[in-house]
Amino acid sequence: MKPSLLTLSAIAILIIALAGCGSPDQRSNGALSSNAATRTYIAPGEYDEFYGFLSGGFSGQLSVYGLPSGRLLKVIPVFSQDPEKAYGYNEETKPMLETTFGFIPWDDTHHPDISQTNGELDGRWVFMNANNTPRIARIDLTTFETAEIIEIPNSAGNHSSAFVTENTEYVIAGTRFGVPIPQQDMPIADRKGNFGASFSFLSVDQNSGEMDLSFQIRVPGFDYDLAHPGRGKSHGWYFVTSYNTEEAHTLLEVNASQNDKDYIAAINWKKAEEYIQSGDYTTEYADYYHNIYDESTHSATSTVKNEIKVLDASTLPGLVYFLPTPKSPHGCDVDPTGEYIVGNGKLSADLTVHSFSKMLEAIEQEKFAGEMYGIPILNFEDVLGGTVVQPGLGPLHTEFDDKGNAYTTFFISSEVVKWKVGTWEILDRQPTYYSVGHLAIPGGNSQKPFGKYMVAMNKITKDRYLPTGPEMNHSAQLYDITGDKMELLLDFPTIGEPHYAAIIPAEMIQPNSKKIFLLSENEHPHATTRDSDVRIERNGNEVRVYMTMIRSHLNPDNIEGIKVGDKVYFHVTNLEQDFDVPHGFAMMGATNAELLVMPGQTETLVWEPKKVGIWPFYCTDFCSALHQEMQGFVRVSPADSDVPLSWSLGE
Repeated sequence: MKPSLLTLSAIAILIIALAGCGSPDQRSNGALSSNAATRTYIAPGEYDEFYGFLSGGFSGQLSVYGLPSGRLLKVIPVFSQDPEKAYGYNEETKPMLETTFGFIPWDDTHHPDISQTNGELDGRWVFMNANNTPRIARIDLTTFETAEIIEIPNSAGNHSSAFVTENTEYVIAGTRFGVPIPQQDMPIADRKGNFGASFSFLSVDQNSGEMDLSFQIRVPGFDYDLAHPGRGKSHGWYFVTSYNTEEAHTLLEVNASQNDKDYIAAINWKKAEEYIQSGDYTTEYADYYHNIYDESTHSATSTVKNEIKVLDASTLPGLVYFLPTPKSPHGCDVDPTGEYIVGNGKLSADLTVHSFSKMLEAIEQEKFAGEMYGIPILNFEDVLGGTVVQPGLGPLHTEFDDKGNAYTTFFISSEVVKWKVGTWEILDRQPTYYSVGHLAIPGGNSQKPFGKYMVAMNKITKDRYLPTGPEMNHSAQLYDITGDKMELLLDFPTIGEPHYAAIIPAEMIQPNSKKIFLLSENEHPHATTRDSDVRIERNGNEVRVYMTMIRSHLNPDNIEGIKVGDKVYFHVTNLEQDFDVPHGFAMMGATNAELLVMPGQTETLVWEPKKVGIWPFYCTDFCSALHQEMQGFVRVSPADSDVPLSWSLGE
């Protein structure tokens, strides 16, 4: 039965009521003003001011939006196969999705983070976490392609990731689920005291961006949620929320909500470096994949590694401290100065803000309330920097502008609340539609926020768009935050379920965007960079077609002598040297995908013909007025045929 208008109205009234601590006038400011459209309109031929990189959630991808227009510019496949671009389908990129569990063509992406220099965004790379099969990816922002994926061993639920330190010294990968380390067969009910968790520190080469698993820190087997590295005065530390300090193993909605306070773990990674240098670590062995895409060869390779340096927080003094935080905290956010650490307690009436300076003083004076698994617990009052009193219901995440203000999302009351860092005064609140999770401000997780806009990423859409069956796209909403009051300008649908977003001025990326791949630099082992090198080679049942494409033909366009049971490799090189002229290649009966080949690039499609006949291939990307003519045929003969291998163009 369809819901009645009365039912829908009741739901809407409930949401507005929950948004409630402000006046009706304040809440009405969330409605679109008469000039909102002009402030988000980007005229034909003009460019957006910001790139927004939104996680794709259960799509396993990263989406790129222009802001303020909200226009989708690109979907970057990261952990999921993409038939549009052949990522994970062509022979060149299949290795990117290899793991110790096998070929995994999907994952759950949550938290993109942009590389930084001196605590400021630098626009070189985006790092992204895979939550399900623990992995970290690096996306090259010159090509907007996934350049590297490294698997994270000794981890389960790679959620408090991927966050970069202020000079991109490390990308830090945190675990969500406590599990046995190493894995073993044991009763789930024996979880308490027997599960563990790891935080992985991946060093980043400052020139190439290549990552390496530098070390892991072993911590108690709680559930760890979200994190941010310190910045400024707290540079060298990493802060991560935990929940289920009860170590419950069933019905967590009840059993993991018993303690009045859980913890923010403060991890001193500078101290960790000292321990590594002095040799105070153990070496453990666990296989993990490191997959790298080489731009010169247009191909990825997989390497299996197994050696891990491990630091045990329970036995190494000064490595980790616990900051009590009410209650079941989710987000963990650090202000631009590095002084304040905001713990967003999902079940807390107030918003807790810890002081880094007070934390250091408490550590120096050994003001400990006790310990857990050998890790000191600091006194709550000794590290408390301030409290935002009763700001809303269900706080999740906080981000910062360039004027000393903080913005916190409230999932239950469906609103964003603006408050003053240092005074803890609530300045404004605006409704979201509906049930907001993360929010993002350009540079809002760095030492230099750009302010201007705030994007709220909502979990429920309801009535915001035309209905599309039982499920609707999630909603992102753009707010102007330049004034005293937040102002809703736009909402736009997103792919997947966006969690977090990283937003950066376009001028920091746009000039470096790659236009073409130079044919003279193409080092693909099967590249065919001129028509005179086109050929077909047979080795037993393996056939390799060295093909070129250019407006408006494929060379060769007639192929005979292929047999049922052959394995045919189409190595296709796009000879164009003009920006934005890709070509596609599709083969009838191929069980993988098309190819989408950029100018100067080589990609490979494998086809195993199973039927006798004449089978067409063609270009899938509309490239010219004679695009339809860009096609050809393959003759497939019986397996025992003596038809000779031949090919032609224009004959």
